[in-house]
Amino acid sequence: MGKSTDTHGNKESKLNMTDEVYERLADQLNALPNSFPRTQSGVEIRLLKKIARPEEAWLAGKLGRKMESAEEISARVGLPVEEVTERLRVISRRGLLEVADRGGVRHYRLAPFVVGIYEEQFHTIDHELAHLFEQYMMLQGTAQGILGTHPPLHRVIPARKAVKSEWILPYDDVRALLLQAESYSVRDCICRVEQNLLGSRSCNFPLRNCLVFSGAELPAGQDSVSQEEALAILDEAEAIGLVHTVSNNVKDAFYICNCCGCCCEILRGVTQRGIENSVARANYYAEVDPTECTGCEICVDRCQVGAISMNEDLAVVDSSRCIGCGLCVTGCPDMAAHLHKRSDARLIHPPADFAAWEEDRLRSRGLAG
Repeated sequence: MGKSTDTHGNKESKLNMTDEVYERLADQLNALPNSFPRTQSGVEIRLLKKIARPEEAWLAGKLGRKMESAEEISARVGLPVEEVTERLRVISRRGLLEVADRGGVRHYRLAPFVVGIYEEQFHTIDHELAHLFEQYMMLQGTAQGILGTHPPLHRVIPARKAVKSEWILPYDDVRALLLQAESYSVRDCICRVEQNLLGSRSCNFPLRNCLVFSGAELPAGQDSVSQEEALAILDEAEAIGLVHTVSNNVKDAFYICNCCGCCCEILRGVTQRGIENSVARANYYAEVDPTECTGCEICVDRCQVGAISMNEDLAVVDSSRCIGCGLCVTGCPDMAAHLHKRSDARLIHPPADFAAWEEDRLRSRGLAG
């Protein structure tokens, strides 16, 4: 009888220990600038259990924002460096860590959940994970905590053919971002894949058009594309009416998302969740010349955030909702839509680099210092 009780107690103890591992990881993720709001339902714990095994979650939960070498982590967690190195390799492949080489030594830190861990599940996402993530983002306070905090995760870059080269801001030249890179890859949009799995997708935009690029020459992989192919994907995205978004900083951008307002979690902040500042707007605004507009409504269809409506058979832009993407300009057959640069007094420049963005974000959350 006593033996049976001990067995039950051991099982319960292991269960509690497992839960503690994921609770710690969740707290560590929420301490990052991007945030990972905790909930009463505990759905975020079920999310993490779906993505990481307990031993992986344990080690990931020991990391934070600071970059550390395997030797430093080994000394801190009390495991042999060889074992730590192998574990770090495995959990890096699962998307839990950010990795960088410094002076020839590999360093690691905990990746944020969004944008980061979740997006790295694009090869493995299934029906259960899609539902867990949607359930998590639907809870009160979760989307606001992630998408409504200043500065936003993403910013809009205008369509290349919508802006004049002589007045476009340097960090808004989407083609230049790609031309300065050495390696390119393309992956499925995790947001549209998720909506497919949920059975709630309402658009027919292509899946495979999220671009990732690097200033270093990286070994070719299954998702690699040439510079010409990357530029062609960019052009197609503009032609079919997708919004370019990138990380909200001047330097260090390494991806371009091509987003629709019905699937993209960040644009859904505007279109479905009432979070108007869920994406940083471009420093441009659209107008439609009523003397040139023929009322074709193409711009209404192309606007991914519902900023254009018809008034007496003429298109009208709601400037309070316009994100400056320029899709109305590139799609207008009558050249009635125009994109204008905001006055110098109204320009809002993104943080200089990712580190500055993180500091701004932590201050907004009251976590700086």
